[in-house]
Amino acid sequence: MQPQPAGLCIRASLRFDLSEVKAMLETFKKITKNFKSTGVLSEDVARFLRMHDCIDTIKHVNAVAEEAKKLASRFFENQEGAFSAGLLHDVSVIFSDEDRLRVAIELKIDVLPEEKIYPAILHQKISKIMAEEIFGITDKNVLSAIGCHTTLKENASVLDKIVFISDKIRWDQKYDAPFLSDVLKALGVSLDEACSRYLNYLWNRRESLAVVHPWMAAAYKQIGNSLNKK
Repeated sequence: MQPQPAGLCIRASLRFDLSEVKAMLETFKKITKNFKSTGVLSEDVARFLRMHDCIDTIKHVNAVAEEAKKLASRFFENQEGAFSAGLLHDVSVIFSDEDRLRVAIELKIDVLPEEKIYPAILHQKISKIMAEEIFGITDKNVLSAIGCHTTLKENASVLDKIVFISDKIRWDQKYDAPFLSDVLKALGVSLDEACSRYLNYLWNRRESLAVVHPWMAAAYKQIGNSLNKK
């Protein structure tokens, strides 16, 4: 999958009416000022993040992209698509948590009640739109993987699961990921087993979470039920 050149490429006739396009253009106008595509997605993402002083995120998205590509090869999925999704999954980091609800509303994103309480989770949905409208990604499988990389979702595809678990393996917090060894061990069994281990980790700590996202809850139940039947 070869991404289109970066830039504003809003397809009004497909998803938005003219008023929505105008709102989106205003949202993206400032953040894309002086941004021109090199035609190489990894360079474009790095330069875009650097423009917005998100230097630490460059290292993280590159690590996730490499991990996703490796897992795509292992699980017979599109490696280039996995790599692209990994590069773009956190591109919305340029918006602060305080701004994400406003940006999501401007972009006409369907905001769930849990996301209003904890807008940080909206970054996956915002990244999906940015990947399409700024970086020209048209592959729906890639966009789907970007759009659920934090929570996963019900009826997730193989690529969704690859990007989801790659993001968890390439943990970007200052402390060690407490679930990492368990998830890596589970990958030796199956991709679903690895996703289940991480989702179990969250579910067992759901009382301490800011919110229990319904997509995460649905994925947890569906994958768990599927594994229990085997």
